[in-house]
Amino acid sequence: MSTDLLTVSELAVDFGAAPAVRGVDLRLKRGETLGIVGESGSGKSVTALAVLGLLPGSAAVRGSVQLEGRELVGLPNREIAKIRGNKVAMVFQDPLSAFTPVYRIGDQIVEALRIHQSLDRAAARARAAELLDLVGIPEPERALDSFPHEFSGGMRQRAMIAMAIANDPDILLADEPTTALDVTIQAQVLDVLRRAQQETGAALVLVSHDLGVIAGMADRVAVMYAGRVVETAPVDELFARPRHPYTLGLIGAVPRLDTDGGPLVPIPGSPTPLAELGPGCPFAARCPLVEDRCRSAEPPLAGSGDHLAACVRADELAERGPAPSEVYPVPTVPPPAVSVPREEREQVLRVTGLGKTFPVLKGTVFKRHVGDVYAVDGVELDIRHGETLGLVGESGSGKSTTLFEILRLAAPETGRIEILGQDTAQLDRSAAHRLRSDLQIVFQDPMASLDPRLPVSDIIAEPLLAQRAPRELIDRRVPELLRQVGLEPAHAARYPHQFSGGQRQRISIARALAVQPRLLVLDEPVSALDVSVQAGVLNLLQQLKAELGLAYLFVSHDLSVIRHLSDRVSVMYLGRTVESGAAASVFSSPRHPYTRALLSAVPLPDPAAERARTRVLLAGDPPSPTVRQTGCRFRTRCQVYAALPEADRAVCDRDAPPLTGSDEHAAACHY
Repeated sequence: MSTDLLTVSELAVDFGAAPAVRGVDLRLKRGETLGIVGESGSGKSVTALAVLGLLPGSAAVRGSVQLEGRELVGLPNREIAKIRGNKVAMVFQDPLSAFTPVYRIGDQIVEALRIHQSLDRAAARARAAELLDLVGIPEPERALDSFPHEFSGGMRQRAMIAMAIANDPDILLADEPTTALDVTIQAQVLDVLRRAQQETGAALVLVSHDLGVIAGMADRVAVMYAGRVVETAPVDELFARPRHPYTLGLIGAVPRLDTDGGPLVPIPGSPTPLAELGPGCPFAARCPLVEDRCRSAEPPLAGSGDHLAACVRADELAERGPAPSEVYPVPTVPPPAVSVPREEREQVLRVTGLGKTFPVLKGTVFKRHVGDVYAVDGVELDIRHGETLGLVGESGSGKSTTLFEILRLAAPETGRIEILGQDTAQLDRSAAHRLRSDLQIVFQDPMASLDPRLPVSDIIAEPLLAQRAPRELIDRRVPELLRQVGLEPAHAARYPHQFSGGQRQRISIARALAVQPRLLVLDEPVSALDVSVQAGVLNLLQQLKAELGLAYLFVSHDLSVIRHLSDRVSVMYLGRTVESGAAASVFSSPRHPYTRALLSAVPLPDPAAERARTRVLLAGDPPSPTVRQTGCRFRTRCQVYAALPEADRAVCDRDAPPLTGSDEHAAACHY
């Protein structure tokens, strides 16, 4: 651990006239895990790709990257190809695009082995099977003959890790390896990365925007902003006493599973484009501690020992150790507009026994029905006036299908949907049109849901025009709505592409509020946003709910966000509600093994607390929804079921557990 395995000095990357990385300095020791964090556009991924020479030809790379004293910058392709996959290996963010889709998984791992080792094909295939077994892929011999699209997302990422460690590299570069994965699959992949690191003794560079993942995995952390490192320190010290206001803001912006709701710490503004940076600190325009000297010269990365920060007030922050809320202005969330007991409030949405299947068809000209996908099969929801229900579950659990069935305002295939006391099966076209204004949706990707050809004023006015509102009302409402979501009415003539991601999501919220709905459906509204921007949108949603008495149906895979925002929680697994109740009760004492596994898999942005937790790792992936499951659907992955004597498993094999309990807390589990 005394000598540096990798040394990066003054690394700079330009794409034409636009800089992407501006003088990055990093060092990595043998067996160490270095976490790199920062917002989108901070230069994290470009730095990782520059180490391996994987940037496109348009990139101009300057500075030094030394591997065991050997300079990599400027090395001919023939020479650096001997290092890629051998000395240094990469785990990419999206394995579906990183794997070649027309070659089998086994052939691609065998190729990686035979390029760097003298192995015949049979020996390489045997080693490939060992690697797949090491990363936890079942039936590795059979899996070798699968194509990438035949694997689930988690299995593809595990196969990517297997290929990365094939030649026992000295360094693993993992670029956002868990970003697109469910929290349970993320826990599996991180466990595989730890195991791979132990097996090979490799050092790990982990690039992530998730501070919880970094807290649990890293030994040291480098925080990047505007193309350079602004703070670096051992993980415990950085989280306990950050010395840069940006790091402090990032930590305060993260919703935590172990705290109750309340306003988060938003970092104001958005990063200045690197091509437009002037003299001085690039964070000055967003910094609450800015002084005149901050604008005159960019501070160097300096400090004592292993803790360095690029801030003129770093010593002051180190001495004071303030909380994020003591440095950044935190909005005040007004008390809820609704104060009557839940049982006395109006029921906004009730869903009972909801079911939806999709046919599986084969044939090119003449389609024939060969099966069904049981997307939703027994969903129960109940939302009262002024409350937020968080809907959670893995990908494929039926969350989106449930939303679409509610938003159709029509008779469901099976079950019953009531909105504001009206059964959707009984609605005629006119009644459904009138009810539409009471039910609005905010989509996951605002850039895809906002018409790029219309100015913002027309986008927000569109629902009002659909309801035949008079022009005078529309002209009055658009500026009101923009102010309500924290935007300037003067910007109403701008187009969506002229706003940042967080501002576009605020425009989506303004459009949804235009017709004064009673229920707002929020489909992963902050999953595409950086954590600092996410904090501002979550604070806004809390304020609007308190001021307007709105009810929210909030869908998210991020349980920390659900814990922060929701009054009640409904957990779905394989199309069915398996647990529901008050958020405080479900999160503090979950009664279903699946909920326990979900909660244990959520990382905490606190290294000490993260190391002390016990993980419940789920085995494999959910069963196929094309098969109608008998008995408990979760039993194939359930640790409780696995620990039961054979005689006690019969009830789980035979009977599907009903959702039992009270309005406060109910679960569908025999045990």
